[in-house]
Amino acid sequence: MSITQKIKDIENELSRTQKNKRTEYHIGLLKGKLARYRAQLVDQIAKSGGGASGASFEVAKSGDARVALVGFPSVGKSSLLNLLTDSESAIAQYEFTTLTCVPGFLTLHGARIQILDLPGIIRGASAGKGRGRQVIATARSADLIVMVLDAGGHPKQKEYLTAELETMGIRVNRQKPNIGLRVKTSGGVQINSTVPLTQLTPELIKHLIHDYKIFHCELLFHEDAAPEDLIDIIELHFRPSSRQYLRCMYVYNKIDITSMEELNELAHQEHTAVISCELKLNLDNFVRQLWNELGLVRVYTKTRGADPDFVEGLVMFQGATVNDVCLQIHRNLPSIVKHVLVWGRSAKYNPQQVGLTHQIEDEDVIEVVKRITAD
Repeated sequence: MSITQKIKDIENELSRTQKNKRTEYHIGLLKGKLARYRAQLVDQIAKSGGGASGASFEVAKSGDARVALVGFPSVGKSSLLNLLTDSESAIAQYEFTTLTCVPGFLTLHGARIQILDLPGIIRGASAGKGRGRQVIATARSADLIVMVLDAGGHPKQKEYLTAELETMGIRVNRQKPNIGLRVKTSGGVQINSTVPLTQLTPELIKHLIHDYKIFHCELLFHEDAAPEDLIDIIELHFRPSSRQYLRCMYVYNKIDITSMEELNELAHQEHTAVISCELKLNLDNFVRQLWNELGLVRVYTKTRGADPDFVEGLVMFQGATVNDVCLQIHRNLPSIVKHVLVWGRSAKYNPQQVGLTHQIEDEDVIEVVKRITAD
């Protein structure tokens, strides 16, 4: 039996199994098996040497950030790319018009954002149907996935697409589970938790751990984890690249053919924008939200006694530190920094003297003071 068939069988069994106290352990075991088979599927694709069913589209990553447009056929991905960039992706009234990856660039607040129009995927994409594996493999390289949906389409389209991404190891709008794992050579399985565990029992935890041939380890749970969360941590231990935790923005197109009640319900969902490519409705709001979902910040530099350079700013991701900024200026700069002066939102007062670990915020201005070194 193929891995994809095993995955399908377990998914069917999970859908048929009623959730109650008596079935919790069985469901946990099924989820563990499902996670392992999905991991094996990703490995199998990677080891195939990038055959037509598994390789990503060969598009060099460029610009300050990369956005991948993912969705079913004929939902408006190509139309959206054409409206946002100077690229021309073919548009027609039939499915699978786009057969390869079409890149374009959007300049926004001084940032150059690469947008990839990917072929439409269908249910079963992760199992090799269509060019789905190539699409998903390319999406793994993105900083943000924009899931383009049909506002009048199937009510479970978002759920189906998310499941295809999950199968290939992509976790959208989720953080890495806060579980500590330290593998040892003796002592058995030691389980500690800072919160009550309602979805995992010691018996189930040991079963899942032993399935990976781990018999001695320390586990520390900082959250109420599910079986699949523990499996993710184990997979990351053995294969750090097996899981990708990516931001995802949901964009409902064709709002011009939906009712006001449906439109209002969609517009209030988290990480969601509503647009009409045909009538060019709400595109400005979409672009503003795209910037926020990417989590980009602009940093401007200045030299002593001079005004800041507000033309050639640096574009970084939220959470970046002064050290990251210095590295972007020059790889050796952090080694000769004496201190840094910061003006802006991250400063308690202007200017504030900070170290390399200081976290920057949008539109901060920094001045790097170098150490005086002898020649």
